[in-house]
Amino acid sequence: MNKCWAARLALVAGAAALLVLVVFAGLRSVLLVCGGLAGLFVTVAGVWWVLTRRGVIRVLALMLVILAPVAVLVLYVFAGLLWVVLVSSALWALAVSVGRAALAEDTRRMPERPAAPPEHPFLIMNPRSGGGKVERFHLVERARALGAEVVVLDPGHPTDVAGLAGRAVDAGADLLGVAGGDGTQALVAAVAAERDVPFVVVSAGTRNHFAMDLGLDREDPSTCLEALTDGVELRVDLGFLGVAAPRSDVAERVFVNNVSFGAYAAVVQSPAYRDDKARTTLEMLPDLLTRHSGPHLSVHVEGTTIDGPQAVLVSNNPYSMGDPAGLGHRERLDSGVLGVLGITVDNAVQAALMLRGGNGPGLTSLTAREVVIHTDAPDIQAGVDGEALTVPAPVRCRIEPGALRVRLPRDRPGVPRAKPPMDWRRVRRLALTLGRTAGGQKAGRPAPAGRPAGRTP
Repeated sequence: MNKCWAARLALVAGAAALLVLVVFAGLRSVLLVCGGLAGLFVTVAGVWWVLTRRGVIRVLALMLVILAPVAVLVLYVFAGLLWVVLVSSALWALAVSVGRAALAEDTRRMPERPAAPPEHPFLIMNPRSGGGKVERFHLVERARALGAEVVVLDPGHPTDVAGLAGRAVDAGADLLGVAGGDGTQALVAAVAAERDVPFVVVSAGTRNHFAMDLGLDREDPSTCLEALTDGVELRVDLGFLGVAAPRSDVAERVFVNNVSFGAYAAVVQSPAYRDDKARTTLEMLPDLLTRHSGPHLSVHVEGTTIDGPQAVLVSNNPYSMGDPAGLGHRERLDSGVLGVLGITVDNAVQAALMLRGGNGPGLTSLTAREVVIHTDAPDIQAGVDGEALTVPAPVRCRIEPGALRVRLPRDRPGVPRAKPPMDWRRVRRLALTLGRTAGGQKAGRPAPAGRPAGRTP
């Protein structure tokens, strides 16, 4: 759909949503809207209390989370206007969705070039990743049929995958690949970058964030193997985590997705987290979010300081900011900058205000080439691509542009285009813009006599 017409549809749908409320609810429409917003904010506040309290207060907060939306629905039913609210909400959702689509910019694809098939590809596969995707999609057999050497990890015996990849290159491998989680991908990607050999991502992990942001098919990881025979190559950035003051005994750690500090990093460090994630998280979060435990963080981002955040996320290229949490996918992996998200929430009101998204209260979003995190403890806990790690403080995150050569299938789903936050003023300006024909004439204006439309003299 043409962007101008999409903007016009957004305005019409938005106006219709308001019109339905006014015509069928009259002055009560104000109460309906206020009641809905109040219920939403109370629900978010209840979630905050569930995460930061224990015992009876947590139980009461959980009841509040359940009862607040129910109370709003009962209010609408009692007023006999439930259908009005549903129709108006559907029209408003359509308006916002179409409006954001109209505002979305056409982003150019990361530059890629043709690549000849490798002569000695070497793949590492983790049979436990993604609930057994390696076996379910017959990845070992398919890779070997394409001429790849495949090593299947033994889940019962930890393996130095970086060392394994390095020895493979020494033995003549001209391509490295991993079928596994993002943590394993990062370890082998570091070797591929250091040795300057192409790297293949096989989306056999559970979440496959790196594969998603490369535009790969996460539903069928076997399609990733097409990169061995009909592939293209592009260069992407890599993130590096190390100590702020260079030390020869502490090596930098590569991350392909992100590094987290604060609450989440502390939770994943717990030995009980692997066996019972939900209970461990609920047990630890109250002290972490209310600052009764955990270190005091100070994040320095090229002239800006975030003091005392409960959670910090440093990502290899920034995440799109089209959703309230600021997390989704990365449209590009070659922008040459880190994304930085800092969350500082001290009470239920601030938690509710985070629904506004962007750089609202409690949420700071920045980009930088380098980030330094200080703490009042000698060490700092980090979650590196989902893997728990402890490093000496202070730590430094940096980005190395174009460090990794990635080999991808020529045909792949691609990265979904991000939708920006809704901006009604921009939508209105776009809706009032007159489209142009291929020859530069304004839409609806006939070409001058004697000159064919779309032709220039």
